[in-house]
Amino acid sequence: MSRTFSLDEVSKHNSPSSCWVIISNKVYDVTEFLSAHPGGAKIILKYAGKDATAAYEPIHPPDALDKNLPREKHLGSLDSAAASAVKEAAQNRRKTQDELRVAAAHAAKLPLSRMLSLWDIEDVARKVLSYKALAYYASAADEETTDRENCRAFSRFFFHPRVMRPVSQCDPSTTILGFKSSIPVFVSGAALARLGHPLGEANITRGAGRAGIIQMVSSNASLSYAQIAEARVGPQQPLFFQLYKHQDDRIAEERVREIISLGYKAIFLTVDAIVAGNRERDIRAPFELEEQEREADKAADSTDKSKGSPDMPAKQEKEESGNVNLLGTAGALIANDDLDMTWERTIPWLRSITKLPIVVKGVQCVEDAVLAAEAGVDGILISNHGGRQLEYALPSIEVLYRIRKQRPDVFDKLEVYIDGGVRRGTDVLKALCLGAKAVGMGRPFLYAQSAYGEEGVVKAVDILEREIVRAMRLMGVSNVKQLVPQMVERVDWQPILSRL
Repeated sequence: MSRTFSLDEVSKHNSPSSCWVIISNKVYDVTEFLSAHPGGAKIILKYAGKDATAAYEPIHPPDALDKNLPREKHLGSLDSAAASAVKEAAQNRRKTQDELRVAAAHAAKLPLSRMLSLWDIEDVARKVLSYKALAYYASAADEETTDRENCRAFSRFFFHPRVMRPVSQCDPSTTILGFKSSIPVFVSGAALARLGHPLGEANITRGAGRAGIIQMVSSNASLSYAQIAEARVGPQQPLFFQLYKHQDDRIAEERVREIISLGYKAIFLTVDAIVAGNRERDIRAPFELEEQEREADKAADSTDKSKGSPDMPAKQEKEESGNVNLLGTAGALIANDDLDMTWERTIPWLRSITKLPIVVKGVQCVEDAVLAAEAGVDGILISNHGGRQLEYALPSIEVLYRIRKQRPDVFDKLEVYIDGGVRRGTDVLKALCLGAKAVGMGRPFLYAQSAYGEEGVVKAVDILEREIVRAMRLMGVSNVKQLVPQMVERVDWQPILSRL
């Protein structure tokens, strides 16, 4: 990047036939990339000839341009005058209504010491997150029934606690694929942590390392895999990797070899997100935000309001359905994933390029749990992707229960984990009673780091450990190996749940 450019020169390249963008004071020619962009050309063209840094950085790792754009398209840097002008424009830009709301919510949020549960942390996060971030994190498929039922399903399982057992010494630790964990909980892979906090996944990495739990890193993290590895509190801190397999085996293999070289310790092959679920909350977010700004502009301009209703902006007069991005944030992330994975081809392919433990993430029925065991993988993660993929997929705790009842031999052949809907220490213990080795949590750690950064992640683990140890003592167990199926029962009635 030896050349320098003025803003005037860059601004001339503002069309599909010649599209340049500025990112972090560097100039890129993305004309030929428009048709290949997973999120479509429209979003790039919105910033053609202009600075795209604020839109680009929260959802792309820093090495994305190096990996996806040929070197000859890295044109150069802004000259000093242009860089100063871009900085000044960013500083003087009028804040959106959503940005003003977020700033006020951060100023008013409760101290971390007041957080007694994961629900408390989530309540704060929902206030301080941007509209776009919350729409992405909280969205689920269709009416979001499966997302709600993931949590509610735990209320159908009740304990048979034992009494008169020594529990003064209570150890909640376990191992996951042979790696020590302070509690039977790990961070389940979740993308785009920088939407919630500038430090993103690094907050989770450092917090997990300090608290002694394991983080699974998403293929679609907003930091590079190297940056996340560098954020570890020590070289021995284990990281797992959530692999979204690219349809091109060569590209998929490059990703696997990269994370091996960086010291990641296991691969969770994601099989339940080959296409994006219908996450309407996420899809709707851009035009909801536009509507907020239109309403703010109308409120600020009172000069033409004496007669009738103000004219609607021309772009709102006719909504063209073809212009709505039905992929949403998630759809762009997995647009190139492999739709043709099979037990017979994909698992042997992955085994041929790595000796790391392989866990299949996204098992949703007994039959596939059996096939996974027959395929010789090291574990399965029962998951419906947080209710974000197929609406009316069974809650994970229900699938776990069915495997326990119908094919208990599966638990002798591989390690079983679940995620989805886990919010309390008692939820964790119900899963362990039914045979799960550990449970994963995605959204709770996104919310924790969004609201309180690294310290929020540590606090979330502290809360879970407190809840788990207390419940273990009340159940009459002093270590996780004593949690057995006889200690939990599924009931056909449910209590009235105020939160859900």
